[in-house]
Amino acid sequence: MPRLKFYLLGLSACAVLLVALRLWPHAPLREAAPLSRVVLAEGGELLRLTLAGDGQYRLWLPLEQVAPAMIDSILLKEDREFYQHPGVSPSALVRAAMATYSGGVRQGGSTLSMQLARRLYGLNSRQIPGKLQQIALALWLEARHSKHDILEAYLNLAPMGGNIEGVEAASRIYFGKSARQLSLSEALALAVIPQQPSRRGRFGPALQQARLQLMASWQSEHPNDPRNDGLLQLPLEARTRQQLAFRAPHLSEYLLANRKELALHSTLNLPLQSLLEQLLSQFVAERSSQGVHNAVALLVDSRDQSVKALVGSADYFSPSIRGQVNGVQGRRSPGSTLKPFLYGLALDQGVIHPMSIIKDAATAFGNFQPENFDGKFAGPLTAQEALVRSRNVPAVWLASQISQPSLHGFLQRAGIQRLRVEEFYGLGLALGGGELTPAELARLYLLLAGDGRLRNVRYTSDEPATVGAPLLSPQAAFMVRDMLRHNPRPDGLPPDRRGRNWPVAWKTGTSWGYHDAWSAGLVGPYVLVVWVGNFEGQPNPAFIGLKTAAPLFFRIADALPLALPKVQASVDQPPSGLSRVEVCAASGDLPNRWCPQTRKTWYIPGVSPIRVSTLHRPVMIDRKTGKAACPPYDPASTEQQIFEFWPSDLQRLFAAAGLPRRTPPDSLSDCQTALASNQQDAPRITSPLTQVTYSLRLSQPEESIALTANAASDARVLYWFAGQTLLGQSTPQSALNWRPGSSGKYQLKVSDDQGRSNSRALQVEFLP
Repeated sequence: MPRLKFYLLGLSACAVLLVALRLWPHAPLREAAPLSRVVLAEGGELLRLTLAGDGQYRLWLPLEQVAPAMIDSILLKEDREFYQHPGVSPSALVRAAMATYSGGVRQGGSTLSMQLARRLYGLNSRQIPGKLQQIALALWLEARHSKHDILEAYLNLAPMGGNIEGVEAASRIYFGKSARQLSLSEALALAVIPQQPSRRGRFGPALQQARLQLMASWQSEHPNDPRNDGLLQLPLEARTRQQLAFRAPHLSEYLLANRKELALHSTLNLPLQSLLEQLLSQFVAERSSQGVHNAVALLVDSRDQSVKALVGSADYFSPSIRGQVNGVQGRRSPGSTLKPFLYGLALDQGVIHPMSIIKDAATAFGNFQPENFDGKFAGPLTAQEALVRSRNVPAVWLASQISQPSLHGFLQRAGIQRLRVEEFYGLGLALGGGELTPAELARLYLLLAGDGRLRNVRYTSDEPATVGAPLLSPQAAFMVRDMLRHNPRPDGLPPDRRGRNWPVAWKTGTSWGYHDAWSAGLVGPYVLVVWVGNFEGQPNPAFIGLKTAAPLFFRIADALPLALPKVQASVDQPPSGLSRVEVCAASGDLPNRWCPQTRKTWYIPGVSPIRVSTLHRPVMIDRKTGKAACPPYDPASTEQQIFEFWPSDLQRLFAAAGLPRRTPPDSLSDCQTALASNQQDAPRITSPLTQVTYSLRLSQPEESIALTANAASDARVLYWFAGQTLLGQSTPQSALNWRPGSSGKYQLKVSDDQGRSNSRALQVEFLP
């Protein structure tokens, strides 16, 4: 009994010691060697594999993610009793010693644990002292680490030919796939490489023969495996290190420089990346005679904010264009590509609506006298036309009208880096006076593609798609998109030339001095930014946005629907809080009865400027003299004619453009008092009543207030406003039913289609 107790105590002590060794803090085997870094595309394709710090290609893949065929093959080849022995197999050592020292074929008796010990501690196990040391260290590893961790470490550190270690690095290099995806045939091939030191990585006859021998063992061990009936005996083709993937170099280098993770899973779509690289290369080759040698393109999916393609130069390997420079991160003058955001701010601040008329005429803003690109002035334009035609004078005028934020403040809030103080740029910032990168410009257009909120550009799958502060309202963002969709293609083809519902809302830009040509916009669900120029900043008259960048932009835009046949662009629905109204085409205001042509426009109720047009007015003309007639009018000798009352400076612009407008008679001033609108004929509000508080019940949503007014006999339409908000229109014979949004005081205003108006204060309260 005492002896048994002694043995039990000894076994207990050993067990406690083993548990203590296992639990005692120690570095994981993953930290035993430096690792390579890998950049992957969204589909898992290899973009870049770097060397580890010791010059090896080495990646770490958790055991659970290694293909089961790979694990089974390595155990079959190297250590069939791995899970039964404590780190050393005495029978294997005896068998190897007898074969080696009896003059037979040299054999190895090392277990996986022993091989890992030799690898970790740099042992020379060919001599007996080294072998004994290897045995001791293998037992030490087994005591300190689990079988799971030892097998995982071996699979990731085993020599796989040259400077390649581990099954993940080997699988990526030889087969272009992760070790997760290895087939049985490929797994058997990798399993024999560690024991072929002179032929590691060379898939020649000897290695193929070793694979076939291991395959025979596999079929003997797994006779019912359905994979045995496959084409396992066919020679296996493998790539070399010289064929190692080197794709999307600018994106790969950007991620490697700015992220610390070993495995970088980018959002890049490899087919789209190849498509953009090919299109840029072809475009530059075609335009080389014009001095076009370099271009940049960035494609972002607005649905999840992910970068799908990034081409930082036309040729990464060309030293003549400094091709290794990443142009997507280079700062350049954006030209007119910022104008959409200027117009968005003006829409939000109530300066314009899309059909507002803006004057494009020679104008001085202090000592700043902007000119248009063509050196001409177009006269009155709608805001939409001014944006689409990229007129500079209207843009500078808008910049002078907006505040809180100004365009500079907007760019600051958007996170644009390296902006100087606002006074440095002045109003010239509206014309591209600052500098930003294509990546920053894509971020701005990503904002425009959504609801006006700032969004980050995602380069990796683990980056969250964050939504930041609102910089434009959803209504303004939609209106700007709608305006830009009216920008005609540079080749004159219809927008739907490909027959797909992929609307394009786009804008060009040309920097001062012809240094940079830009085109940026929305193509279906994607944001696309294109830049053409050279990294040295040398000017070239060919660097014009419309003539150089736009053709490349549309070459890509036309190819995207064909490359992505399963992607359907959704219809851009207007957000709530946006209304549509008919305005006079010539003035952009609500049409009076003499407006000859109308068009519809979007507007934000309570924000967008809405008033009744006074551009078209009637004048009684004496048939004999052709001059204005004064009352009383003789029907036999006078007639009513409609004139457009344009300011004199715009009249001169029309004349200079060869489009003279019919001017009102010079003698009109003699009858001005009689011809002026008579406020005694202004509409008279009959409902709501004065000095009455109108009570509406929340429980009765159909209750409303009837808006009615008496009007002069020449009035045909009445427009009703609450403050600056257009409520709707009615006729003098009908009522407009209105239900306010909340209790409070309102200032009601009614205007007829001749510009006459009247107003009345109103108190409203809501009851349960």
